Order: sequence, then C-alpha cells, then structure tokens
Amino acid sequence: MRFGGLQRLTLSDFPGRVAAMAFATGCNFRCAYCHNPSLLGSGGEESLYTARDVLNLLDRRRGKLNGLVISGGEPTLQRTLIPFSRQVKARGLAIKLDTNGSRPEVLRRLLDEELVDYVAMDIKAPLERYDSVAGAREVARAVGQSIELLLCSAVDHEFRTTVVKPLLAEDDVVSIGCMLYGSARYVLQPFVPDQTLDPTLGQRASAFTAEEMGAMRDRLLGMGIACSVRGVPGLA
Repeated sequence: MRFGGLQRLTLSDFPGRVAAMAFATGCNFRCAYCHNPSLLGSGGEESLYTARDVLNLLDRRRGKLNGLVISGGEPTLQRTLIPFSRQVKARGLAIKLDTNGSRPEVLRRLLDEELVDYVAMDIKAPLERYDSVAGAREVARAVGQSIELLLCSAVDHEFRTTVVKPLLAEDDVVSIGCMLYGSARYVLQPFVPDQTLDPTLGQRASAFTAEEMGAMRDRLLGMGIACSVRGVPGLA
C-alpha cells in the first residue's frame, strides 16, 4: 500500500483502543471541504510510506498498541488493502477502517474475512446529491450498498457527516439520518475552514453554529435516530 501520512499514536480515533494511524493516498471523491487534499493523488510523490514502513512501526511498538486506523484518502481504492490488513491482523491488532463507502465489494470482503473491527463511514449528502457534494459521479448506488452492508453487519461502526453550510441544509441532514435509521451511531461534525481542497470555500461556506448543530441532533434523536455531535464544545 501507499501512505501519505503515519501517526505513531492516537487515543481518540479508534474507540477503546491505543492505536497508530496510517493515511492511504488516493481518493475518488473531490469534496470541496476535504481537509487532507495532499492525499488525493494516486501515489507518486504523495506516497511517503510503504506497507513495510507501517508494519515495521507496529512491530517496534508491539505491546504498546492494540489497534491500527487505516484512513485516507480512500483506502479501499488500493488493491493491496486486503493482504495488508491480513498482515496487521496476524500481529494481533484490531483494525478500524475510515471509508467513503464507494467500494462495497471491498468492504464486503473485509467484513466477510473479519479483517475489520470498526468501520467509520463518511456520508457526504443524501444519495441524490452525491454528484454535487462529493464531486464524484455515479457513486450513490455503491454508497447505498455500503450503508446496507454496515447496517446488516455485526461489526461495530459509525456513520458521520461533516455539516457544511450551504452545501447541506438541516433537511439534508435529517434525510441522511432517516436513511441510517437503525444504526447505533450517527455523528455530526462541524466544518473547519482551515485547510480545504477548494481554497475559496471559506469565502462562501461556513460552519453551523453550536445551537444549530444541537437542534439538528435533537430533531434526529426525536425521530429515534441515535445521533451525536463531535467536535463542538458542550455538545455530544
């Protein structure tokens, strides 16, 4: 695999685990608010680390880590994700996968082979609006399939949405929540305009206020959807 970043330790990205975090290069989405634009290429100069580099880190920190977060970019685009995951699991480590859900066939294999212990899937928009919000064409069907895979899976997981005004409105967020009904976790995250793929986004987009985020959460909770807010002080 090709990785553009490697974090030796995280206590917050893998629930219940002391983990390292590896950021795969390459992504098939072009979300204007992407906060890791340096990872979007398919490799080349963005690839600072190899699979061997990551495995060597895990070996050096044996006994100190009990998990690895494979994030991105979009890890499921890389054909070596599954054999790499096998190597990580062979070391007795749990794996959390961060994914955009565009490769359900890869997600299914990971689930079937019990290679992932936690999956966090980003939901960019209601399915009918994916082309415009995610900057990717004809991915809605695949994303819908990945949602169903996770909803029917025994693997621990969460769905999460970065809420950017005006790309999404409150009704869009409610529509997403209804699509995820039955999930144990739907997390809303605020837009942070510090580094984005589209450098002009901060001039025409903004974060929802804490009060607005709380109102969306409460509306979803009232509909029986297990929703929380992450990254906003005073809200959970």
